Amino acid sequence: MNFQSIPVLRIFDEEKAKQFYIGFLGMNIDWEHRFEADFPLYMQVSRDNLVFHLSEHSGDCTPGSKVFVNTPDIDILYQELSQKTYKYNKPGIEIAPWGDRVMSLTDPFSNKILFNEVKPASHAETN
Repeated sequence: MNFQSIPVLRIFDEEKAKQFYIGFLGMNIDWEHRFEADFPLYMQVSRDNLVFHLSEHSGDCTPGSKVFVNTPDIDILYQELSQKTYKYNKPGIEIAPWGDRVMSLTDPFSNKILFNEVKPASHAETN
């Protein structure tokens, strides 16, 4: 059995969402949906196997959510994002209390994306 989780993140401004997710994070727009013109936007963005649904619909989700994303090489993503001109995020890598390396980003709607590079022995250790 194979599963994929797709978080739904609340957005309030289509242009700001696209600046962050497309321009800064380098994701692609897979599709956009509105029930009618001038209705809220619901869209899917992706990059490789990372997929998010972004929704302007008030009942879909809560702003200020947090998404935990494992990645095998955080340095590649850090270098890419550090070279971009996006004044609202200046990423850094930190060591988490559990020993993994993490880079936390916040979108314009207070949603947090925590990119996590797993320390090889961190999940094999016992306390």
